[in-house]
Amino acid sequence: VLKAEYLPPWRGEQQMYKLDIGWPKTPEQFTGQTFCVAVDSLHGLVYVGQRGDNVPKVLVFSEEGYFLYAWNDTVEMPHGIFVWNTATESSVWITDVGTGKYGHTVKQYSPLGKLMQVLGTPGNAGSSLIPLQFDQPAEIFVEETGEIYVVDGDGGMNNRLLKLSDDYKEIWLTGTNGSGIGQFKIPHSVTVDAFGRVWVADRGNKRIQVFDKVTGEWLGSWSGCFSEDGPYSVRFTADYKYLIVAQLNINQLAILAAPPVGSIGDCVMVHSVQLADETKPHLVDVDMRSGAVYVAEIGAQQVQKYVPL
Repeated sequence: VLKAEYLPPWRGEQQMYKLDIGWPKTPEQFTGQTFCVAVDSLHGLVYVGQRGDNVPKVLVFSEEGYFLYAWNDTVEMPHGIFVWNTATESSVWITDVGTGKYGHTVKQYSPLGKLMQVLGTPGNAGSSLIPLQFDQPAEIFVEETGEIYVVDGDGGMNNRLLKLSDDYKEIWLTGTNGSGIGQFKIPHSVTVDAFGRVWVADRGNKRIQVFDKVTGEWLGSWSGCFSEDGPYSVRFTADYKYLIVAQLNINQLAILAAPPVGSIGDCVMVHSVQLADETKPHLVDVDMRSGAVYVAEIGAQQVQKYVPL
């Protein structure tokens, strides 16, 4: 009861999301550590990446929560996952941070798990000197045009943000290890807004950094909202008004006001969703059609769905 007195006013009346306790229908399908989740808004599918020995690495659910199928080939340790749709096809991109024969790669699969493309050299950690040589790549975001953004550095030797063309050539690359402007300590998640900006969860530096998507130029950073814990995940709501950020160590989803155009300014936390102790929210994704937020929780070993009110 005492705790409530110290909560800032925005935590009060207006809830923005509520937990969908019926999702998924069969939570026993989660048999490993659920590291990442991706929504295919077009086809109403939800992909979950999990880790563990002898567990299926990718589980596929319907948005209603029914388990559909799983696949496992050539995925070692999934870290980030993203669904890319074009007019004619959809595919699933996975960053693999494993250290075995499939690791240190970014891979594209068909929805049923057929390997279509491998970026990086499987099994070989690379240095920043070679753009397509990854060391524990954390996450990927693919635009409708096919242009790709990769944050490379889930604790490996690289700390960088890379933009690739639709034919996998380097357009620009930024970042080295450090805490200065444009430097990173574990760039952990990446997303692109509707106004030409790339947002990166710079986890170890407890800040979000923002870049121009065309030039790679640094546009600003937010650190004021992350004194307690760094940002693990960045995703926009369907209307691009808010940025949803997972904070693993304090078991919280922070909902920040997103600046429309112009200056990045300072971060403003509009709301937060407090998860249960030891839930450990790692990465999130948003259904850009329904607005639902899916949270991959490595502590609770589950994915939860929150629906907007």
